[in-house]
Amino acid sequence: MQFTVIGHRRIIEVTRSNQLDADAIKPLAAAIAIGVGAFGPALGIGMLAGRAMEALGRNPEAAGPVQQNMILALAFAEAIAIYALVVAIIILFV
Repeated sequence: MQFTVIGHRRIIEVTRSNQLDADAIKPLAAAIAIGVGAFGPALGIGMLAGRAMEALGRNPEAAGPVQQNMILALAFAEAIAIYALVVAIIILFV
């Protein structure tokens, strides 16, 4: 399928090669996947760290348990961002 579009001062040939195909969309899809997938964990980590600092400010003696629970929750939140990265890599290379 080929047709000619006469525009302002130039002639443009429109063919199937000008259309977007799956290989052209993959980088955009991977970027959207990692961007959206990292947004939630970033908010969660920020809120978690803020609440932990608030708890330590109110009760400094509870630093051990608060820090332990904070690190565990940070690891779980970061794992979700890593899952999003894996999905983005799969989209990009498969």
